[in-house]
Amino acid sequence: MAGIGAGDGGRGRHETEDERADRKWVELIQEVRVAQTGVQILFGFLLTVVFTPRYEQLQHTDKTIYIVTVLLGASATGALIGPVSLHRIVAGRRVKPQAVRWASRMTFVGLLLLLATMASSLLLILRVATHDAYVPWLVAGILVWYLVCWYVLPLWTRYRYTTD
Repeated sequence: MAGIGAGDGGRGRHETEDERADRKWVELIQEVRVAQTGVQILFGFLLTVVFTPRYEQLQHTDKTIYIVTVLLGASATGALIGPVSLHRIVAGRRVKPQAVRWASRMTFVGLLLLLATMASSLLLILRVATHDAYVPWLVAGILVWYLVCWYVLPLWTRYRYTTD
């Protein structure tokens, strides 16, 4: 079989660089689909807020948080849709391993921006809904939860179960 042991030190999958790039691309696009859906729904909702009567009643700080949140959501959307555009533009150019690396980087940045968008959205909603001093603590708690779920646990798993 061609490519047996290619780049894997004789363990794991037996695939060529092109096969590995194809597999990683499919996996990445599946992951991006999940994140894209969430960020697009959130961003769409955010875009409608400014057109509601309640928007004019927001305090200056809340309007600033809203604007920052919209910008974060737009940035997250761009980063998470970027891999699709990248693939379309470079398809057939025999640069899939490089495209997968760049798409993976865009996805990572997109997830960070999505994290910031969600925290900022939560901050705005809880400030408007409660006006209580504990809102930053609630948002910080949720932010820590996201960090644990999205980064700490995956990084721990990677460290714990990856062999040299």
